[in-house]
Amino acid sequence: MFSLILVLLFVLLGLAWFWLLRALDRAHIADWGGRWVNRIDGFNRLFCHRFHRLSADCLPLPGSGPALVVANHVSGLDPLLLCAASRRPLRFIIAAEQYNRFGLRWLFRAAGCIPVDRSGRPERAFREALRALAAGEVVALFPHGMIHLDSEPPRPLKRGVARLAQLADCPVYPVRIEGVKGEGQIIRGVFRRGNPRLTSHTPLNCHQLSDGDCLRYISEYIEPHRIDSETTS
Repeated sequence: MFSLILVLLFVLLGLAWFWLLRALDRAHIADWGGRWVNRIDGFNRLFCHRFHRLSADCLPLPGSGPALVVANHVSGLDPLLLCAASRRPLRFIIAAEQYNRFGLRWLFRAAGCIPVDRSGRPERAFREALRALAAGEVVALFPHGMIHLDSEPPRPLKRGVARLAQLADCPVYPVRIEGVKGEGQIIRGVFRRGNPRLTSHTPLNCHQLSDGDCLRYISEYIEPHRIDSETTS
């Protein structure tokens, strides 16, 4: 009798595993270049839309060619939300200390994240981002450089995003993130259930703009109440 129960248990676990894999295969949209990475994409979309109740249409990215996605940064959930709203893989520029977090580096590497050493040689990340854009990929970044809440004093945007857009001659897609429950938190922010909303805006062509004008327009979209924010290097 015990053997029969054990067999039935293994059969049920096998069916549940098969069902889960099928669900992840159906849920994934962006092609990350591998079956298991695509399944992680599917899991992330289910997690963001079902658990977090993400309200957003897909980002209006072109079907091919380079693009920059920029957004305000309020929690550790933000990259997952942007990926869940994109039909294309996003290569995030992230701080090296986050890239090297124990147990997560394999995931960041599989997702093609670009680590930036802010205390060492940040130009390496800049050059890698340029190469990715030249190859027709989509690069995503948070131009504040760190988590920054609306309730905090205005923080200037980094000029790197304007320089990337100008050198790569690619459109910039600003996105406003709101409704995140775990604002200001990295790990806990991923699991605190809220009602996040993503608002996409008309892409910007910064190639014909100065750095300051490009950043001012981005600021108007991702910081609606901070149009007068200054910019910095």
